[in-house]
Amino acid sequence: MISKTWVKWRSSHIGRLVGDSLRAQGKMYGIAMVAMLIVAATTAGSAYMMENIVDTMTTPEMRSQVHLIALVVVALFFAKATASYIQSVFLARAGNRIIAEQQEKVYNKLLKRGVDFFSTSESSDLLMRVTRGAGAARQLVDVIVTSFVRDALTLVGLIFVMVYQQPVLSMLFFVVGPFALLGVRFLLKSVRTIMQSELKSMAEIIRVLQETSAGIKIIKVFALEDHMAKRMNEAIRSVEKRSNEIARLQSIASPLMEFLAGVAVAGVLVVSTMGIGGTEPPTAGQLMSFLTALLMAYEPAKRLSRMRVTIESTLVPIEMMFELLDQEDAMRESPQPKELLPGPGEIRLRDVTFGYSGAMPVISNMNVTFEAGKTTALVGQSGGGKSTIFGLIMRFYDPDQGFVEIDGQDIQEVSFASLRRKISYVGQDTFLFSTSVMENLRFARPDATDEEVMEAARAAHAHDFIMALENGYDTQVGENGAFLSGGQRQRLAIARAVLRKADILLLDEATSALDAKSEALVKEALDRLTQNVTTIVIAHRLATILEADQIMVVQDGEIIEQGKLQELLDQGGSFRQLFDQQFKQPVRKPD
Repeated sequence: MISKTWVKWRSSHIGRLVGDSLRAQGKMYGIAMVAMLIVAATTAGSAYMMENIVDTMTTPEMRSQVHLIALVVVALFFAKATASYIQSVFLARAGNRIIAEQQEKVYNKLLKRGVDFFSTSESSDLLMRVTRGAGAARQLVDVIVTSFVRDALTLVGLIFVMVYQQPVLSMLFFVVGPFALLGVRFLLKSVRTIMQSELKSMAEIIRVLQETSAGIKIIKVFALEDHMAKRMNEAIRSVEKRSNEIARLQSIASPLMEFLAGVAVAGVLVVSTMGIGGTEPPTAGQLMSFLTALLMAYEPAKRLSRMRVTIESTLVPIEMMFELLDQEDAMRESPQPKELLPGPGEIRLRDVTFGYSGAMPVISNMNVTFEAGKTTALVGQSGGGKSTIFGLIMRFYDPDQGFVEIDGQDIQEVSFASLRRKISYVGQDTFLFSTSVMENLRFARPDATDEEVMEAARAAHAHDFIMALENGYDTQVGENGAFLSGGQRQRLAIARAVLRKADILLLDEATSALDAKSEALVKEALDRLTQNVTTIVIAHRLATILEADQIMVVQDGEIIEQGKLQELLDQGGSFRQLFDQQFKQPVRKPD
């Protein structure tokens, strides 16, 4: 049994989807529906005309009407052909617009989700929600519109012709028809479960492909080809099995309807010669018109009988899509956001406590100020809360308690746009879009001129290697910069930060994965970039932050030590222990 909760969900979401789609695409659906009405009317009319066609051919007295009847037949079929074309074109346009709008809605919803959402959600699952959900939405609306307008009205028109021509014989059709509907009901119990399994298998196929693309070196090194092939084969076989089951269930309806239609036709032929109730046997024209209407009713009746199966199979991906669309946004902009006012870029965390998704606090009652125009280094063991501080400053998360302020303004009260314009970020995992070098750099400031982009590249020691590429700044970098080295990608990231010209710069292990030569070039570029800019550096290699204006040791969500390099060394605390682990002898900061 389908639960009441599911029935309620299904009714509300089908109504919501159909209602929104009809409102948004009302003009195109309206034209398609008018065309469907014409198709339904001409279909019934062509069945009715069979009486006149047969009687004209078999009755000498009616031979004079043959040209008129022929003209009517041509007009009927021309109107039906034209209406069918118009219906198909506008239905396709409306359906394609539904897919586009649903994909836009889901993607825009994804952009509003917090960073932690993407950390806990698999990309293959998100891809299924965007693609299959939108396609299923179009399929659902199409089947409902065509079934309730074209098929239902066509069936009604043909039944009217049948009843008009032979009321008694029509009763046989009404007796056989319900058996077809009863035969379809059992299909619905299995469709939903099979579709859920099929979507899971499709997601696994996408997941394996993504892991193969991203981890091909590991797969080769550890000889995992057979393991990955086995995973992919299992997923493909599962999809094949589920698809065959769905096809089998959907295909049952057609043979069932064909068999029952044959029974009905045979019954009509027998009963028509019996003269039931003292009625005269039908004329040849009446019988042909009735049989034509009966046979033509088979197709719309078959589509209507399969409608429930089709709807049931589309509801699983639609449920996945709406599940995402209906989630509340984790990060919301203030209803009346203020602009972050110009200022030197002082950052202050005031009584800040934060934990991920209600877990134990990562940061506890933190009070710290990052001075404007100065460089502050955050050091300490992994998991202490350094990256969380960055996330709070960029407002990827909001503190559970306390405030994060920039130049005295609570960042929860300012617009996302003005906050992000204030900040540049360079991380250890540089991300590049699959486009040209020029476009990747210009993402930092879309209104920048080509010369400004090149000047930023020169400041980051990137211009020379860019010009050495095959197409210079127009060279495609590949997926996440796959065509470039790590040092080249990092210098492009710094060039983006230079072009951004932000008052605040956040550096997260920006040189950790570089060789000595690349690190030297990147460090020189960073030295230029951090002049008179509020800079916070996360570093595990202390050699990269010896010249910082201030060093803070972060441990278990608290600032346990802070000061200049020599001050912390003289204290002999946690920083000194970290320092001694990396250097054999103490090193004094150069004067």
